[in-house]
Amino acid sequence: MSDNNGELIEGKGAPPPRWILKSMTKTHVFLNRLVGGRYFNTLQGDEVCFVTMTGAKSGRTITIPLMYVPYRDGVILVASQGGAAKNPIWYNNFVKHPDIEVRHRGRHMKLRARLASLDEKAGLWPICDENYAPFEEYRERTTREIPMFVCERRD
Repeated sequence: MSDNNGELIEGKGAPPPRWILKSMTKTHVFLNRLVGGRYFNTLQGDEVCFVTMTGAKSGRTITIPLMYVPYRDGVILVASQGGAAKNPIWYNNFVKHPDIEVRHRGRHMKLRARLASLDEKAGLWPICDENYAPFEEYRERTTREIPMFVCERRD
């Protein structure tokens, strides 16, 4: 076990090293773009969406695949990073620049991301788990309170 500083819990496995996640992400985005979005819309059978955001430090436009959790007219994006002890880097991007674009198959959405409150998350976790079962394992793997963004349409 560990204290409540977002550390990994012994016996619950570990997320993959960051360099592996980064290289897999770049390859996934490249291949999806190469085929015009017709393929590479899943990760081990689960749906992904492609999220375009602005970097918090660099100001660059960045696109990454994240697990697709449809919610109302938008999506829920979970900053789980496989149950790692720290938030993913894209968490800071969303906090600083909440206007994002999400592409899922042929659908393009302009959305605004906002952090879900603790009370709100209790009702959202079942929706997330239904769309991607490993989220439950990720919550068991860390003492960190995993952030969740509710992304709603913006005009």
